[in-house]
Amino acid sequence: MPFYMWTGNYTQEAIQAMIKQPQDREAVARKVIEAAGGKLHHAFVPLGSSDVLVIAELPDDASVAAVSLAVGAAGSITNGATTKLLPMSEFVEAMKKAGAISGAYEAPKG
Repeated sequence: MPFYMWTGNYTQEAIQAMIKQPQDREAVARKVIEAAGGKLHHAFVPLGSSDVLVIAELPDDASVAAVSLAVGAAGSITNGATTKLLPMSEFVEAMKKAGAISGAYEAPKG
């Protein structure tokens, strides 16, 4: 299954609710990812521009889009962003393919 990284920010209302009643949001993420046929590997709270970062495997792009839509529709997360992650083994294959096709590309001439 492909790997994905998903980031987002909590709304002010969500932050207020979590302060009022602290809760394990990783369990919630795991539930929705598994409902889409995936597997949660990690859930982090990065100290930066995002409030949540999730690494998960999902069957396909449509499944990760469905998770993102379901989470976004709940209204507690904004700025959701998905990045598909390429394993190093697939990147090595891409490098080999690039070597084989590189002669087909011609740089702009000025």
